Amino acid sequence: MQVKTTPAQHIPVITIDGPSASGKGTVAQLVADKLGFAYLDSGALYRVVAFAAQQNNVAWDDANAVAECAKTLNIKFKNDQILLNDHDISNEIRTELMGKGASQVAVHAPVRAALIDLQHSFHQAPGLVADGRDMGTVIFPFAPLKIFLTASTEIRAERRYKQLLGKNQPANYENILQDLQERDARDKGRASAPLVMAENAILLETDNLAITDAVNTVLNAYKNVKTC
Repeated sequence: MQVKTTPAQHIPVITIDGPSASGKGTVAQLVADKLGFAYLDSGALYRVVAFAAQQNNVAWDDANAVAECAKTLNIKFKNDQILLNDHDISNEIRTELMGKGASQVAVHAPVRAALIDLQHSFHQAPGLVADGRDMGTVIFPFAPLKIFLTASTEIRAERRYKQLLGKNQPANYENILQDLQERDARDKGRASAPLVMAENAILLETDNLAITDAVNTVLNAYKNVKTC
């Protein structure tokens, strides 16, 4: 999938791509807060699409029907809330089921194309931090700073396991590990905008890295980009 660059390339963008449960969302949100930038959680958009498709009895493997559903969505981000048609669905889309659904609908090229303009709409002054799978390779290829944030599958499964337990939700480590392995395979193997590290991205491995250290690494990298 090829996406034309937007006319507002003078507005800075930091992209943070990586696999599921790598911590990129937490790092991206904290970096955005530190810089006073807008934040785009592109993965949440696909969760919303999966949720809306389910609500409308549209099968996740029906690419064209899901894409048509995506085109009609009225999605808003308000503080920590995600609104669909002005209804807060933040909790509904954060389930493991919607995570699986997001991964399944995201493989469809028509669905990804339907969300391009919406993602570009987040690119506003003074800047944007965007996290996802294809932010640096497809959606914002002109970004001056691209980060590829990752961790081993086992570490990511352990983090997700502890996260679910912390929310008093049922969790099984082996099931989570298998699910992440399947999501990785789908994300890397899809024909449209697969999960790959951009050629000019900085690799940030977080197996043994605290969140604060990861955030500081990104902030320092941005300072270096600005001074070049």
